[in-house]
Amino acid sequence: MTTSERSPRPVRSRTPSLGDAWLQAPCPVLVVDPAGTVVAANARATALFPGATGGTWLPDVVPDWLARAHRTVVAGGEGSPPGPVRGPHGPDILEAHATHGPNGTVVWWPSVVTDRSRARAALRSERERNAFLTDASTQLLASLNLERCMEVTVRLAAEHLADAAVLVAPSPGKRHRLTLAAGDAVAHGSVRIDPATVPGLAEALRGFPPLPSRWIDPALLPGWALPDGFTGPVGSVAITPLPGPGFPAGALILLRRGDRAAFDSFEEQFARVFASRAGAALSAARMYREQSEITTTLMAELLPPELRHVHGVEFAGGYRAAQDTDRVGGDFYEVHPGAGPQDETLAVLGDVCGKGLDAAVLTGKIRNTLHALLPMADDHQRVLTLLNGALLGSRHTRFASLVLASVRRRGDTTHLRLTCAGHPAPLIVRNDGTVHEARTRGTIVGVLPEVTSTTAEVELRPGESCLLFTDGVTEARGGPLGEVMFDDERLRAALCECAGMPAEAIVERVQLRVAEWLDDQPHDDIAVMAITAPHLPAPEGRGTSGKDVRPTA
Repeated sequence: MTTSERSPRPVRSRTPSLGDAWLQAPCPVLVVDPAGTVVAANARATALFPGATGGTWLPDVVPDWLARAHRTVVAGGEGSPPGPVRGPHGPDILEAHATHGPNGTVVWWPSVVTDRSRARAALRSERERNAFLTDASTQLLASLNLERCMEVTVRLAAEHLADAAVLVAPSPGKRHRLTLAAGDAVAHGSVRIDPATVPGLAEALRGFPPLPSRWIDPALLPGWALPDGFTGPVGSVAITPLPGPGFPAGALILLRRGDRAAFDSFEEQFARVFASRAGAALSAARMYREQSEITTTLMAELLPPELRHVHGVEFAGGYRAAQDTDRVGGDFYEVHPGAGPQDETLAVLGDVCGKGLDAAVLTGKIRNTLHALLPMADDHQRVLTLLNGALLGSRHTRFASLVLASVRRRGDTTHLRLTCAGHPAPLIVRNDGTVHEARTRGTIVGVLPEVTSTTAEVELRPGESCLLFTDGVTEARGGPLGEVMFDDERLRAALCECAGMPAEAIVERVQLRVAEWLDDQPHDDIAVMAITAPHLPAPEGRGTSGKDVRPTA
């Protein structure tokens, strides 16, 4: 039955006594009887619901959802307090509260909540964006690996900002590295491109503010900028720079399919906020990689070399830095092979005052200086004098001790010339298990104007060895109480067990004994080098008789 067919509702002869205060209420007020007839309405209610005057039928003047709510409140009776109801009214959203009035009437208090709903939606959206940016920052900064950071950037952008994303890394040439994401697929590539052919890309790579997306024609996008997993035509494109500290970290291309809304100005601004965080993370990762590559290059010159057989003589070395996190320190060793079998090979083992990188820097200088002095290696005293002068003339205030060993094999005998400069004397391990100390000594380098030294000559028969070591071995504190030094006697006892062993085995045995004694206690840098006359058939040539250690001036 239509509204015109309904029987007219009788108009109440008397408005319930509600007082006049409700007429001054700051919001609309409707008084409706249990049958659904409007008993009274204030001016605000009439303005909100035109025609809502005394005697009108409620469903004729209010939205259906409010009329249904009135029937529900009447059916519930006064014993069940009604809750607020909400629904649309034209372009707005209304929220209506009901209270029970006299004679079974219901007083409705509707209010427009569109602005509140929009504010709540905006607040919810802002919270979601902030949560995304917080999570994005966490993921971007979780690793300093550049490739990983690039993958996270495009994956987050494709998931939250667009349907696909492409990161173009800066390059001094025409070939640029790309990272592309569409869906769950992330790929890396490298392509020769001209950024000027893509509107906004050249500017973004130089760090200029991005062009509005409406200025970019999707039809001009080249094929390399479309990830393999991207389906459908490109509907809109946004390009934004990835800013870094003083230089751009690249450019981010965002793609949306044609069935999605184009980027608006707010989305472009949000993309720039994300890009700023991604750019900072990418810049940090790129700087870390560059510094790591520089460190690796420099470290390669500071690390102890791998030793090997040289002209029929075995060389082996072992090194342990004072800190487990360090790779280099103040102890070092080096072997400079002779030009031929008849030339002496110079082996050097030294100890620079101090630990860590500062000591390693001076170590590198000493090694380079010794390398330059190789043509004079036949005169140990002269080498030490020149090295001492170089250290005294440098900015370093550290000093060093070292031992020089010139090695040459003749027949089945290996000849050594050993010279110490403020360093522990090498130990000679004979085939019968006896251990002798080479009679050489001298002053440290880098302190006094002059250095003095004594050179010892030693001959090794096959199977015999000479051990060079730093004081980190003998001064290693450990044992049952953790305070007793390993000392010379324990080192000699360990070497007595090494008679006839190869050079590598001797180094491993000494390192093992020291490590067991330390038992994770703090220690100084430790370096050892073994020089062994191997058990090999003697090459053709004259041999010489074995001799014990003897000093020379």
